[in-house]
Amino acid sequence: MGTGDNAAPGSDKKAAIKRKIKMTAYFLLIPWFIGITVFRIYPMIMNLYYSFTEFHPLGEPSWIGVSNYLEMFTADPVFWPSVVATLRYVLIGTPLVMAAAFFIAFVLNFKLKGVNLFRTAYYIPSILGGNVAVSILWVRMFHPIGPVNTVLGAFGAEPINWFANPSFAPFTLIILSAWQFGSVMLIFLAALQNVSPTLYEAADIDGARKWRQLFAITLPIITPVMLFNSINVLLRHFQEFNAAALITGGGPLNATRFLNLYIYEMAFPSLRLGYAAALTWVLLAGIGVLTAILFVSSRHWVHYND
Repeated sequence: MGTGDNAAPGSDKKAAIKRKIKMTAYFLLIPWFIGITVFRIYPMIMNLYYSFTEFHPLGEPSWIGVSNYLEMFTADPVFWPSVVATLRYVLIGTPLVMAAAFFIAFVLNFKLKGVNLFRTAYYIPSILGGNVAVSILWVRMFHPIGPVNTVLGAFGAEPINWFANPSFAPFTLIILSAWQFGSVMLIFLAALQNVSPTLYEAADIDGARKWRQLFAITLPIITPVMLFNSINVLLRHFQEFNAAALITGGGPLNATRFLNLYIYEMAFPSLRLGYAAALTWVLLAGIGVLTAILFVSSRHWVHYND
């Protein structure tokens, strides 16, 4: 009896300490809950509501049901070219960035002289981003008498007006995105350096060549990182705005009018906030579909070290 009586106060004390720790944790999470509610959840709910309204900044939103979506899919002459431009940019730009980043990371993983300098140099474009200076540089490079046409002219090609041709203008922005692969490269480089050297030593003993080691050892091991990078690059390409706004302005013939740019144009110059809200949900749906495809397909090509 005495032992049980003595154990009860001790267990009560432990329970009180656990409750105190839980309450402290909940208290410390309050700012996070307030932040995500005020700046994330509430704006998303209001944005969804506005997508079913006709909303001018100087007036009250009026409920119009699915009219914005019906107009978007059936009567808007810019929407579908914008979707095509966005998907082309995403589906071509994402693999290109991934390939360029992995190739450079693979090369920089070797013990080369001055490798740290090269790592820094390749990362710098990601820091610059799509700012005004980079946009001016890109316009100069692809100018009819710029360096790109000068190089092409050396091989006998005629000068191309890159930004005035709907077939070429999107690819100038895709090349710009591929040039800014620095952060993706660093993640790949970290993954490559994390591969155990003993695996390569065993492969050498078995007579496996470098290409065989690449496809049988390196790539399977870093597939989780490839999935992570793919999703990040996909999201970045879907949300592209600066390059199209600063370099091409969405032209020519809507060839570079990405959905993010079109949302901005509807929300501010046109002041159609309800229609812009509907466009954001279509953009979100597109991101969700392609991200889901990546996750579902990852069952077949991503290997985890369980």
